[in-house]
Amino acid sequence: MNERETESSPPRAGTVALVGRPNAGKSTLVNQMVGEHVSIVTHKPQTTRHRVTGIVNDPRGQVVLVDTPGLHRRRDHALNRHLNRVAAETLPGVDLVVVLVDAANPTDEDRMALAAADQSGQPYLLVFNKIDKVKHRAELLPLARAWTAAVKPEAVLYISALRDDGVEGLLDAILARLPEQPPLYPPELFTREPMRFLAAELVREQLLENLHQEIPYGTTVVVESFEEDDGRLAIAARILVAEKRHKGIVIGKGGQTLKRIGSRARQAMQTLFDQPVRLDLNVAVMEGWMDREALFDRLGYGR
Repeated sequence: MNERETESSPPRAGTVALVGRPNAGKSTLVNQMVGEHVSIVTHKPQTTRHRVTGIVNDPRGQVVLVDTPGLHRRRDHALNRHLNRVAAETLPGVDLVVVLVDAANPTDEDRMALAAADQSGQPYLLVFNKIDKVKHRAELLPLARAWTAAVKPEAVLYISALRDDGVEGLLDAILARLPEQPPLYPPELFTREPMRFLAAELVREQLLENLHQEIPYGTTVVVESFEEDDGRLAIAARILVAEKRHKGIVIGKGGQTLKRIGSRARQAMQTLFDQPVRLDLNVAVMEGWMDREALFDRLGYGR
């Protein structure tokens, strides 16, 4: 079947899980394909902590992308073990899996992601990302041969999600393998995530961007109120830190770090929600929350 079907063909729709190690580029790919900032992106590993959906509406059909936490070998906190389970448990319920591998720096964690897809029994595509960082493109074919010697993906593709290189071809390959059925969601939707969740994620994105070393990994964000009044959103969110000593670091001298985080998060919200936003942030200590699995649902990690 030609992967680029005509618009007169029956519509296709389905759910596609993106799996890979931290920083393989999954969230960048979701945002590139959807055309909206639905999944937060930073240079730090383990930015994604939830299953986040992005909906691609195309004349040929609808693709519901599910961005998953990066599969990793860290086991030092209950949260890290939980994130691996979230990623693995996503695979059985989808129509197709896309395994994203960093072509410029493949690691054992990339192989762990590929093995998870291969053992899931689901059809999957092997996609080498970040090809813009590969000095010699001739190296890609031997790389693909080595990585497919013991597994059988439906296809191997090469892309740069950041530069939008090869992404359209990936969309073609995905749509060709989805069931023939009507769209799963209304065409005006670009995500099924609630605005409240997206607001919390945009604050967490700025925590990761503005804090150094291990501090942002011990933070999470809970939206305490989310109200709309006369076309303006009023959002209050609490930043939780796992250690007392981190509270002052998040706030910063004279409150400057927290002000910067709040200002940049508010700007991102206004762009995404397309309306004015008032954002109030406060910081509290919840010691050891990353090892208290009983709290995960309450903190939004049940998704």
